[in-house]
Amino acid sequence: MTTNDVEAAALAAVDEAAIGRLLLELLEVPSVTGSAAESELQHVLAGHLERLDLDVDLWSMNLPELRAHERFPGGEAPRSEAWGLVGETRGDGPTLILQGHVDVVPPGDLARWEGDPFRPRVTGDVVHGRGACDMKAGVVAILAALAAIRAAGVKPRGRVSAHFVVSEEDGGLGAFGTLERGHTGDACIITEPTSGALMTANAGALTFRIEVPGRATHGSTRYAGVSAIDAYLPVHQALARLETRRNARVDPLMSEYPIPYPLSVGTVQAGDWASSVPDLLVAEGRLGVQLGEDPAHARAELEACVAEACAADPWLRSHPAVVTWPGGQFASGRLASGHPLALLVGTAHADVTGAAPPQERGAPYGSDLRLYAGTGIPTLQYGPGDVRLAHGPREQVSVSEIVTVTQALVVATLRSNDVLAR
Repeated sequence: MTTNDVEAAALAAVDEAAIGRLLLELLEVPSVTGSAAESELQHVLAGHLERLDLDVDLWSMNLPELRAHERFPGGEAPRSEAWGLVGETRGDGPTLILQGHVDVVPPGDLARWEGDPFRPRVTGDVVHGRGACDMKAGVVAILAALAAIRAAGVKPRGRVSAHFVVSEEDGGLGAFGTLERGHTGDACIITEPTSGALMTANAGALTFRIEVPGRATHGSTRYAGVSAIDAYLPVHQALARLETRRNARVDPLMSEYPIPYPLSVGTVQAGDWASSVPDLLVAEGRLGVQLGEDPAHARAELEACVAEACAADPWLRSHPAVVTWPGGQFASGRLASGHPLALLVGTAHADVTGAAPPQERGAPYGSDLRLYAGTGIPTLQYGPGDVRLAHGPREQVSVSEIVTVTQALVVATLRSNDVLAR
């Protein structure tokens, strides 16, 4: 399949300069997860959707109700509000969802950045800044694709629904609330950064906390106490062995990664005085969930691992570590093998680039894919940017890559009715 006259007209309306301007506008809003700026950006984007003559639903989510839901996906960032935003075309037929999250992670050590992370910097074709690839470039591609279709005077057969969501980075509250409000569809493309690949599966990720007890005493008589730091070491070693076991057998979609399902300890806190033996250590991290694995099974494996390490240690045997599961709880998710959505997006990419269809891969991180797939909506990820640059001080994206993704979204959107109606 190659582009026809209708598609060619819409592709000709893709405005590269407007794409660059819109990306700079969005990057200047410091929409860190849970912040007031996150809500501000939702209102900014609502204005863009209204200017595209879409039916817009902008609403304040009922946080207590969502948090009390049995399927609530968890959260880590404190927040007092969350705004949902959906813009839809009018018409009948199958609905294609184009989805992107608006929140970004904090910038971290500002000394590592060249300039202010929220004052985007342009070098040639590349835009630098927090959120550039994860994933405001993907949000821009969605808006630019809808703008090009409208500018060309083309009316898609079927419906197109843009979902812009908050709180993806800490669990998926925004996507969860959007789906709970009844905004659904027949297929979904999430424009997360994929470097041109089709991400048809996501591993999951569960946030864990391990509290290891010690016995406090004066540092000069440490032999009379038990350091919680020393007590934690056999637990840490056991976690490393668990990671090795859990990566012994890997789904082919995940085989290119050195560690498809990482188990990582991200923070360790112990002690409150330099000359005291610490009586508590708290370690927090993330446990990778295998494709198709029940998160309850993954949790049970880590809990059993910690319990075995404690049983083998003289101190921990009678003072065992405690495992809890705060924060984001990402299950895995995947698109069914052979589903036409992969062919639709892959062929669209090939037709606008003249290259071979992109490879299908799995992603080692959790995302909103599992929430859409979990409600029966076939979902994949395809978007601009390299995820290896996300969450770091070198975050950047190429405008030309956004243009390519925009063009592929235009073609996929215009063809989606015929594919999804089968």
